Amino acid sequence: MTPREALDILFSFVGDEPVVHATGYLARTAQAVKHRPSNFYMIGSMGMASSIALGIAYAKPRRKVIALDGDGAVLMNLGALPTAGALGLPNFLHIVIDNESYESTGGQPSYSSAVKLERIAESSGYRHAARVSTPAALKKAVPLFLKRKGPSFLLVRVQNDPAPAAPRVADEPEVITRLFAESLR
Repeated sequence: MTPREALDILFSFVGDEPVVHATGYLARTAQAVKHRPSNFYMIGSMGMASSIALGIAYAKPRRKVIALDGDGAVLMNLGALPTAGALGLPNFLHIVIDNESYESTGGQPSYSSAVKLERIAESSGYRHAARVSTPAALKKAVPLFLKRKGPSFLLVRVQNDPAPAAPRVADEPEVITRLFAESLR
């Protein structure tokens, strides 16, 4: 399954939940799959999607908030996992698209092939942590995952997509921020 296929499946189940997207190809692909005001696309802040999503979940306790991360971004900010676990916010959901590489910067390998990120999440205090690697497993897992009490973690193992990358995020950061803020009201 490619990241695009994984995001197609994921967004077929996501409703109006705010989603904070990791920077790079993941944000670009998500925009191509389902561009909407309640998507916050990180631009140039690798590793911070989960921290920002966690802050939004804290500020908006009645809204489920999804962090959509890449494996390299999680590895860059591992401190966000024990923070999420310690806060124990029931409305925080964390999804990691894991291609075992820093695809946006040239495809250098990440260490997610040697480090089980879902185990780190579990040991950090996430209530639920799981891994899927097939479209069928993802289709089965996502509806249940979106109903879970957080913090919850779902790692989606994907293969790099040989197709050209999706176009860059179209809106300027100020526009993304304004639209996202309005969607939270």
